Amino acid sequence: MKKQLVFAGLLALVNLSSHAQRHQSQPMKKAGGLTQYVDPYIGTGFHGHVFVGASVPFGAVQLGPTNISEGWDWCSGYHISDSTIIGFQHTHLSGTGIGDLGDISFMPTTGPINVYKGSNKNLKSGYVSLFSHKDEVVKPGYYKVKLKKYDIGVELTASTRVGMHKYTFPASKDAHILIDLQEGIGWDRPMETFIKQVDKNTICGYRFSKGWANDQRIYFTAVFSKPIKTFAVYDSTANVKGTELKGVKVKGVISFATTKGEVVYAKVGISPVSAENAMLNIKAEIPGWDFNKVVTDADAAWNKQLEKITIKADSLSQMKKFYTAFYHTMIAPSIFNDVNGEYWGTDKKVHKNEGFNNVTTFSLWDTYRSNNPLSTIIHPEHVNDMINSMLAIYQQQGSLPVWHLMANETNCMVGYSAVPVVADALLKGYKGFDANLAYEAMKTTAMGDDRGIKYVKKYGYIPADSSRESVSMGLEYAIDDWSLAQVAKKLGKTEDYTYFSKRGAYYKNYYDAKAGFMRGRLSQDAWRTPYSPFISIHETGDFTEGNGWQYTFLVPQDVEGLIDMLGGVDKFNTKLDSLFIAQGDMGKFKSPDVSGLIGQYAHGNEPSHPMSYYYAYSGKPWKTAEKVRFILDDFYTDKPDGIIGNEDVGQMSAWYVLSAVGFYPVNPANGLYVFGSPVVNEATLKLQGNKKFHVVVKNNGPKNKYIQAMTLNGANYTKTYIQHTDVMQGGELVITMGDKPGTVWGVGEANRAVSVLK
Repeated sequence: MKKQLVFAGLLALVNLSSHAQRHQSQPMKKAGGLTQYVDPYIGTGFHGHVFVGASVPFGAVQLGPTNISEGWDWCSGYHISDSTIIGFQHTHLSGTGIGDLGDISFMPTTGPINVYKGSNKNLKSGYVSLFSHKDEVVKPGYYKVKLKKYDIGVELTASTRVGMHKYTFPASKDAHILIDLQEGIGWDRPMETFIKQVDKNTICGYRFSKGWANDQRIYFTAVFSKPIKTFAVYDSTANVKGTELKGVKVKGVISFATTKGEVVYAKVGISPVSAENAMLNIKAEIPGWDFNKVVTDADAAWNKQLEKITIKADSLSQMKKFYTAFYHTMIAPSIFNDVNGEYWGTDKKVHKNEGFNNVTTFSLWDTYRSNNPLSTIIHPEHVNDMINSMLAIYQQQGSLPVWHLMANETNCMVGYSAVPVVADALLKGYKGFDANLAYEAMKTTAMGDDRGIKYVKKYGYIPADSSRESVSMGLEYAIDDWSLAQVAKKLGKTEDYTYFSKRGAYYKNYYDAKAGFMRGRLSQDAWRTPYSPFISIHETGDFTEGNGWQYTFLVPQDVEGLIDMLGGVDKFNTKLDSLFIAQGDMGKFKSPDVSGLIGQYAHGNEPSHPMSYYYAYSGKPWKTAEKVRFILDDFYTDKPDGIIGNEDVGQMSAWYVLSAVGFYPVNPANGLYVFGSPVVNEATLKLQGNKKFHVVVKNNGPKNKYIQAMTLNGANYTKTYIQHTDVMQGGELVITMGDKPGTVWGVGEANRAVSVLK
């Protein structure tokens, strides 16, 4: 898969290859359910970083294999290029740029006990085993593999808080299950671990670790179907007397004899609070030993969520791309409380939620752009869980989360991106949380002094010599502040509306009209030098994972203001055209996240995501159609390298899901969706109150990428956007496509996309 592509030169090739893949229209649903179209291998190649294993939607447990290899492409613990397994761990991240978690590692073995995992240079020295992808079965809620070294068949499934293992052993006098509390993924390192045999079938313990999240705490209880013959504990590789042990790198080994083909089951409950709660989770979620029932229940849970959007498409490939993307949007934020409602808070205290599920893994800098807006359409209960969890975090740490993980604030990425998420929910009429507390949390967060905010308040910009990534940080704050201003307006807080509206326009303070680009500002009359809009300096430059070309267009909250700033519609369109064709060296310190290039547009990284839709604001919606269709067809495939960049906890996939249906939330908090170029032939969105929004796309095809006409509930519809309220009322949108830019639909200033409805 090519990582850098010039748009104009490849359109013909893309159309031909897409045409070759399109066959008879696929039905909306087959007997096997929609999970049959999910291929979890998509995104396991290139830099996708996706999780592979068993989970349920938004589940606390992500139970899957972890390779022995380490590095950026193993942030989830698994990469398609690898053929090693060191264990099956109960927590994993999916699509992050930093590796963490990998808690409570289980590894079945035979032969002499070995508690050293081995190394890539010497696989024979440790308990690590090779495997073949031919022996894997990977689907939602289920994972299967054969460990070659031990001839052990492994099958995994999960409920929300419990992982279930099924091991099929060969005949052996020395069969074992190793519980390795030392192992974690990426930055993760154990700080204190504990293991204890409770009775002949039960082990419990905990793992406290430090990594991306500095103070992680996971408790577990494991119940085995076969009585434990012996249980040995180890401090790293040293055997210690007794059946319990506390230390930094504790490991436990369960041993027994097995006959050929004997099956041993394990149920492993996890908890952020206690081993007792972990057992409570097991009793509530998987009380019996029917492994197949758990698999069936997990599949049903995934189908229930996937059925919220049913589609018809022209090929099996399109079905796989869509439903795999949809699947990837629902791995996180994940449940972070026990069945009794208890969870571990940011303030290092046990809390009990009231009326909501506490969740974690908030990749907000990524997901506020489209994954969170997607949830407001089809996951109302999850939206309320997320907002309530964020408000609880605010009450515990004094500000809304930035990038929250396992009761830890990582402060990763720029901006306070919880604000547009909370604002969007409030503005769309969500009422499952305290609106006054939500406003207080947003305003308090925006009025702090850390992370460059004091400079925003004092100067209207962040001086480039005061903070790294100052331009990106300031542009994100402007998006956040604009969103907060809209809530202030709705709540009748006139002074706040005026103040935050002003701050929402501070993006202009980073624009150097002489250079024609956003750039680092040192003072009112001095800019950072030297400067090139092509250069990207990872982590220490003025831009976050990008350059001046990309960030000059990061104004989704006020595209009209951006158009004026760049000299009017004609000059704006010329500049936007240039974004998609400009070629230049980004320098040796470029971030690996800057991928999926069309000129300088970088689809592999989130700030670029709204920009292909900007032509709908500047009178040329057919150019949006061209760009969007190209990205949908070429930057997403049904192969392991089928995601053009880091999946980013569902954001890359949410862009695909919404764009494939036909519209996208350019502005993350104005309740409007801009039309692009749908690739599905039909889509039905299940909404609250048993309502449905039905999208019918007529005359669609590889060449017919341009919208010619549209009706909404039978009435002619010519605007290049649709309101959230119109979608949520239900009804039918009929889109007619053609092979040439339309001369009626979307044409004229009255039909242009807008930042605020007048």
